[in-house]
Amino acid sequence: MLASDMKQLINSMENTIKLQNRARAERRADKAAREQQEFKEKLMRISTGELELEGMARKGKGAQAAVQRDQLIGLMMAGF
Repeated sequence: MLASDMKQLINSMENTIKLQNRARAERRADKAAREQQEFKEKLMRISTGELELEGMARKGKGAQAAVQRDQLIGLMMAGF
């Protein structure tokens, strides 16, 4: 094999390795971006769930306050 052939072979191998490394880096970047998006979506679902629970708790507290108010009015009207 001639020196020029060896040099061409080495250059080709270097280029192949560089392309493989670049492809791996792009796959890692894509995976990281997907995982970040999935994490954001999970946070949004958690946040939405918390807001729903807070709303339900407020409704429950409001209903309880209304019952207590009605009971107090009933007691006052009964003369206590």
